[in-house]
Amino acid sequence: EVQLVESGGGLVQAGGSLRLSCAASGFIFDDYVIGWFRQAPGAPGKEREGVSCISSSGGSTFYSDSVKGRFTISSDNAKNTVYLQMNSLKSEDTAVYYCVAATTVVGQRFLSPSWGRGTQVTVSS
Repeated sequence: EVQLVESGGGLVQAGGSLRLSCAASGFIFDDYVIGWFRQAPGAPGKEREGVSCISSSGGSTFYSDSVKGRFTISSDNAKNTVYLQMNSLKSEDTAVYYCVAATTVVGQRFLSPSWGRGTQVTVSS
């Protein structure tokens, strides 16, 4: 069974930093693309926004325009863990951040994804 457990969220002032972790288990880590999506408060019906993803085997990465240059995704394959280092945080980064994993990603669409439960990030201005 695929399990993804996020941690590292919290409350931070604008301009500050946080590092999110996604600990994965139940699947062959190297076979998957792991990513981060987020859902802003007051928008439960809106689609989650893709933030970043990384190919666990090759290390290729993607960033949305809204976080490029501020966020860095990385993976530690020995620990089956993906990290999202978030710097220069803005109030608009406030959201629940979800870890997602899939073997196939088309464009930015994860096919048959598995999701974590999410971790709250709140940026105060």
